[in-house]
Amino acid sequence: MMDAFLNFIIPWTDPKLLMLVALGTFSGIYVGAIPGLSVTMAVSILISFTFSWEVYEALCLMVGIYMGGVYGGSRTAVLLNIPGAPSAIATSFDGYPLAQKGEAGEAIGLSTTMSFVGGFIGIAVLAVAAPMVSEFALRFQPRDYMLLAILGILLVGSLSGDSLVKGIFAGSLGLLIGCVGLDPLTAQERFTFGMIDLWGGISFVAAMIGMFGVAEALIQLRYVDKTAVKQKLTRIVPSLKSVRKYLPLSLQTSSIGVIIGALPGTGGDIAALMAYDHAKRVTKDPKVPFGQGAKEGLVAPETANNAAVGGAFIPMITLGIPGDAVTAIIIGALFVHGLNPGPMLMIEQPQMFWFIVGCLTLANVFMLIFGLTGVRIFTKIVEMPRTVMIPLILMLSIVGAFAVNNSITDVYWMLGFGVLGYFMKLYGYQVGPVILGVILSTLIDENWRRAIISEQESLPKLLGGILTSPLSLVLFLAVVFIFVSQTPLWARFKARRKA
Repeated sequence: MMDAFLNFIIPWTDPKLLMLVALGTFSGIYVGAIPGLSVTMAVSILISFTFSWEVYEALCLMVGIYMGGVYGGSRTAVLLNIPGAPSAIATSFDGYPLAQKGEAGEAIGLSTTMSFVGGFIGIAVLAVAAPMVSEFALRFQPRDYMLLAILGILLVGSLSGDSLVKGIFAGSLGLLIGCVGLDPLTAQERFTFGMIDLWGGISFVAAMIGMFGVAEALIQLRYVDKTAVKQKLTRIVPSLKSVRKYLPLSLQTSSIGVIIGALPGTGGDIAALMAYDHAKRVTKDPKVPFGQGAKEGLVAPETANNAAVGGAFIPMITLGIPGDAVTAIIIGALFVHGLNPGPMLMIEQPQMFWFIVGCLTLANVFMLIFGLTGVRIFTKIVEMPRTVMIPLILMLSIVGAFAVNNSITDVYWMLGFGVLGYFMKLYGYQVGPVILGVILSTLIDENWRRAIISEQESLPKLLGGILTSPLSLVLFLAVVFIFVSQTPLWARFKARRKA
């Protein structure tokens, strides 16, 4: 136990390692806040710079960027309605309406504090229950991943206002967009219409930036003469009473974040959306309706996506299986430095496990410190005249879309999705479910194939496997319940019970 503690405090006591974690976290926050500059991109670029470094130094910088980047996406989501990362999509649903009411400072302060809580819970689970959680994650079969993704798609009903039909349409449109390109198994063209540029598919980042950033700029053109809302900055750090109020919800959504984060191939984006849906279901009579500035809608996704960071490290360290794209890159970095992530790492080099836990904890502390500083400067963005704000949003959107693949084609896609998003918003369709559909399309497609192949391409056998496996059955019943609970029939049933 003493050895574990000594390895845990190494990054806290070594000035060089301390500075590297701080630098990584600070950089991650601002990289994550810029649409198109993903954390995955930043960490992958870093590997080439850290080949000659000591493994501890490389890990400190990469862990800091990871932790800071996941949180950083919330900044532009709240201020400009442009999520800096997919995991911040759900944050924009209520964060941006809060900024429009003049509460951007309070929204950023609350999201930062609750992100710290979520990050800490994720790290605590990693430290205490890593083997147990990873064993649970291994029980997921392809059919379970498929059901989990379908569960996510059905959340569109709760993310799309009052119309379930509009929500399902938006989610289905996202699935269709996600299927464009070459089939991952057969390399057959799908919806490419003979165009080579579509073989690689449509970048979901370009679609996200267009539907959130450009569409918002076009919407703002309708109110270009309207005076910008003055932000109230009397309180940035939330009160202890406020933290206590949202603590039960943050504990629940952090649990969702850890579990989803520990499932290979998922990540903070799915965790945040599922947490947002959970918050809508458990919050009784919120002061402000969800989607119009409910603080519960800000707390839930921010705690979940940061808790998913600790969750993603669980399969990486214990099994050598990456929880998401960033941990896949970190695994590569560990191999480069002569380490072999997996069960033998825990046995042969347990000090590395506790060192990573120490780095994550320190990065989480720096995230809180850096996240609560510079808020006054950031909120000035929202107070800019719209004649300045709209060109700024468009410029950020173009730079972000181009930065993904250094491709002008992505910029064209981004502008096209911006126009589509504008008309969708104009006619009452939410754009969030579209992006959710694009993100989950690959998960559904790949795991449907794996599931049907594993059952010898027999649909009855697949259904039998779902009904006989306890885990699959629970997920299947959850899918059925979520679908039924979003129908008018269920609403009438609930109304009769209240009467």
